Amino acid sequence: MSPSPVTSPVTSPVTIITGASRGLGLAIARQLLAQGHRLLTIQRTPNADLAKLAGNMQEMLEQWSVDLTSPVEVAEQLQQWVAGLPRGSISGLNLVNNAAMLVEPGPLASADLTTISHAIRAGLEAPVLLSAAFLGASHDLGSEVPRKILNISSGLGRQAMAGSAVYCATKAGMDHVSRSLALEAAQQPNGARIISLAPGVIDTDMQVQLRGADPLAFPDQQRFVGLKSGGLLDTPAAAAAKVVAYLERPDFGKTVIADVRDPN
Repeated sequence: MSPSPVTSPVTSPVTIITGASRGLGLAIARQLLAQGHRLLTIQRTPNADLAKLAGNMQEMLEQWSVDLTSPVEVAEQLQQWVAGLPRGSISGLNLVNNAAMLVEPGPLASADLTTISHAIRAGLEAPVLLSAAFLGASHDLGSEVPRKILNISSGLGRQAMAGSAVYCATKAGMDHVSRSLALEAAQQPNGARIISLAPGVIDTDMQVQLRGADPLAFPDQQRFVGLKSGGLLDTPAAAAAKVVAYLERPDFGKTVIADVRDPN
C-alpha cells in the first residue's frame, strides 16, 4: 500500500486511531469525525459505516487495512504519511493507540504461542513503533501545532489478574513507555504531550470473552459476569466521550498515567 495523506485547504486537527473498526476505537473515530477531525484509522478491516459518516467529505477520512501483528511495515507507512501532511493545514496532530488483542483467558502455560506473540506485537510493539514514527515524522511542527499521544491502557496494567498475563503485560508496558516518552518530551522545546489512559470498563467483545471464559481456568470470570448483570459497563459511545474529553483537555499530559474514573 502506498500511503497518501489526506489533503484539505481547511485547517483542522488530524488524528490517527488504531483499532477503529469496532468497539471503543470506532466510537472514538465517530465522535472525532463529527467534531471536524481529519482521521487516519488503522485496523484489519475498514468500517463501512464510518465511511458513510464522512459522506461527501471523504478527504476527512482515510482507512488503512493492515495487520498490526506485523508492525514495522505499518510504522514505516505511518512515518511517510505524517511526513507528507501539508503543514499549513494542521491545527493539531494526535495519535490514539487503541488496538489490542486478548489471549483466551486462562493460565499462560496453556495459551497458544503464536497468539501470545501476536497479542504482544499488536498491544505493545505496534504502539511503540507507531509512536516512534509519529514523533520522528512530526518533529518539525512548530509550537502552534500541539502533538499528543493518547495510549489506551487499562486498570489491568496497574493491577495484575490471574488468567490475563499477556494483556496485563502489554498494558503495564504501555504505561511505562508513556512515562519514558513524557520524560523525553519534557527535554524538548516543542515536545509532544503523552497520556496513558484507562478508559473504564466497557461493554465490548473483550467483556464477552471474559464472561464466557471457563471459571476453572479464569478465576475472575464471575466478577465480569457481575459487571454486566449489575449494569456497571459503559457503552463504547459513553466511554469514547470520556476519552475524547481527555484528548481535548487543556492540561493534557500533565498527568501521564490517568484514568477516566479519576476526577483529577
